[in-house]
Amino acid sequence: RNKEEESAVGATYCRKMDDLLQQSDFVLLSVNLTPQTQKLIGKRELELMKPTATLINISRGLVVDQDALVEALQNKVIKAAALDVTYPEPLPRDHPLLKLKNVIITPHIGSATKKTRHLMRENMTESIQAGLTGLPVPHEVFCK
Repeated sequence: RNKEEESAVGATYCRKMDDLLQQSDFVLLSVNLTPQTQKLIGKRELELMKPTATLINISRGLVVDQDALVEALQNKVIKAAALDVTYPEPLPRDHPLLKLKNVIITPHIGSATKKTRHLMRENMTESIQAGLTGLPVPHEVFCK
């Protein structure tokens, strides 16, 4: 935390997520999916948000309780949602999120820029070459 940088951009540090949810116009979720972040945003958290707030999820679908989100959007607890991820992916065609006018859903393509895809290809190529030559894999992903 750098207080000078916060001051330069007019940011305010919130010690508790509840305070952040109550004050924010836009809530952007960009977290790893872990047992601690699964359903990080549920009914209680949505009810803390402003009725004019928008929830944006670019992390993983399971970070948001989608049933609670549908209810919050239908009842105007929050204004809108923008989702690059859902659970499951893709959503069934009859899922209620697909029928709401205050939701934007993209098919998990938030990282689909030319630059990002180029970097992803470079990382993949380096990892394959390292694996084939017996060197440590530079971009290895470990799953527990």
